[in-house]
Amino acid sequence: MSQLSICLAQLDFTVGAIDENTAIILKTIREQSKQHDIIVFPELAITGYSPEDLLNRPDHQRAVDNAVEQISAAASDCAVIVGHPSKTGEQLFNVISVLHRGECLQRYQKQRLPNTGVFDEQRYFVPGHKSEVFEWHGQRIGLMICEDLWHPQPLAQLNQDDVDAIISVNASPYEIDKHSQRMAILKQRVSEINKPIIYLNNCGGQDELVFDGHSLVIDDQGQLVAELPHCQMTLATVRLGDGIACDGFAPYTEMAGQTEAQRLANVYDALVLSVRDYVNKNGFKQVILGLSGGIDSAITLAIAVDALGADRVSAVMMPFKYTSDMSLEDAEQQATDAGVNYDVVPIEPMFDAFMQQLAPFFADTKTDTTEENLQSRCRGVLLMALSNKTGALVLATGNKSEMAVGYATLYGDMCGGFAPIKDVPKQLVFELAKFRNSRSQAIPERVISRPPSAELAPDQVDTDSLPDYGDLDRILALYVEQDWSLAEIVEAGFNEQDVRKVLKLVDINEYKRSQSAVGPKITQRNFGKDRRYPITSHYRDQIQRQL
Repeated sequence: MSQLSICLAQLDFTVGAIDENTAIILKTIREQSKQHDIIVFPELAITGYSPEDLLNRPDHQRAVDNAVEQISAAASDCAVIVGHPSKTGEQLFNVISVLHRGECLQRYQKQRLPNTGVFDEQRYFVPGHKSEVFEWHGQRIGLMICEDLWHPQPLAQLNQDDVDAIISVNASPYEIDKHSQRMAILKQRVSEINKPIIYLNNCGGQDELVFDGHSLVIDDQGQLVAELPHCQMTLATVRLGDGIACDGFAPYTEMAGQTEAQRLANVYDALVLSVRDYVNKNGFKQVILGLSGGIDSAITLAIAVDALGADRVSAVMMPFKYTSDMSLEDAEQQATDAGVNYDVVPIEPMFDAFMQQLAPFFADTKTDTTEENLQSRCRGVLLMALSNKTGALVLATGNKSEMAVGYATLYGDMCGGFAPIKDVPKQLVFELAKFRNSRSQAIPERVISRPPSAELAPDQVDTDSLPDYGDLDRILALYVEQDWSLAEIVEAGFNEQDVRKVLKLVDINEYKRSQSAVGPKITQRNFGKDRRYPITSHYRDQIQRQL
């Protein structure tokens, strides 16, 4: 059997940047075609994933068709497998084309179109219904696209064509433990056909999605031959002949085991990639954030510096009379150690001016959360003014636990264009802070160890208003991510009063989350495309009537 050299291009493609994506593909062909028989690019590489309603534009499709022609003409020394949308009559398909010397040798139409969670492919595409086998230099290669592999039928159909291996191109977003799910699916599929699978994934950030790369090569016995790096663009060579091998990339997860440190590293690196790509792809030169001396803004600053470099990051401490000396000291230490531009702007004069103007309206009323929220909104106004004047993107610093229960101020600390830890539960924030310090000291230890506080009132701590974060995060995971009922959560051992309070807070704060900044998805179900609940809904009353 002849040996094929296959180049896997685990690269970053930007949605809508058809010319730029095509240039990346053409450059890779120029540099790699002499050494390889086939070059493979990810799902919808020409358009980036997912173009959403751009797919409805005729001019968008014309640009795609022109790109396919350019790529086909450039593929003179090897075959090129590339993903793109393709229109037949009035029907649009998600396809991969095998291109060579100005011709399309094979075109496969994706059969299984995901339409759950963050995916809306049935809104745009028509499913294909037949398998395709590409024969090259004596090897028969079965073609598949992403979701096809998660179902047995497309592969069973393909296996009837006596293939030697499967190439699957993907745009599979990252979430915690997604890698182990992919491994389990690939091993299951291999056990059904006893053929090797080459799994190429996209790599890069796109709004709330993070494509983590982490491409995989599995042999015909279901053994992991190689895995490409997590959240890094790279090229790899797979050799297919008598067996299958990958040059330079070892199966590190299988050898070392998916340790907790590796799990945290994967989460952290996904957040860094998401910030880097969101900022750069949207043309921002700088970012700015409010640094409070607390854990959330501390981890956000660390992520921003790792993503962009200290010279592109500014932090502003905005103290009030309730801000502790500890917060001032810790914020300054972190900013100084990180080397970012740092300023201290007290908000008391702003707050007092607002209160003076509001005095006639607040007469004969008691101090309550209104005054607390006003402090936060002063900070939001200040950050947005600096953003407008300098062009810096404001990074919001709220975590998933806060977003879930509305423990955040609309038009205050929720101000921002991107929220790096929006889908990170509070307990995981602490774990990530400790992990980041294991790489190098980035966050003062006192920030990690002190009780969390918004510092909007004297001696305030978060647990004055919320259950312990350990319990809160577990309740939220059951309710938000797994759809457990109130009764089921209580039966699992949680305090009924706490559960009722948390579920009510989640439900009544849908309006806040609908106005929050976009942030990267890392959990099973995020607040965004994953979880779409109506703002006006009385179902929460029915929930509270349980038990």
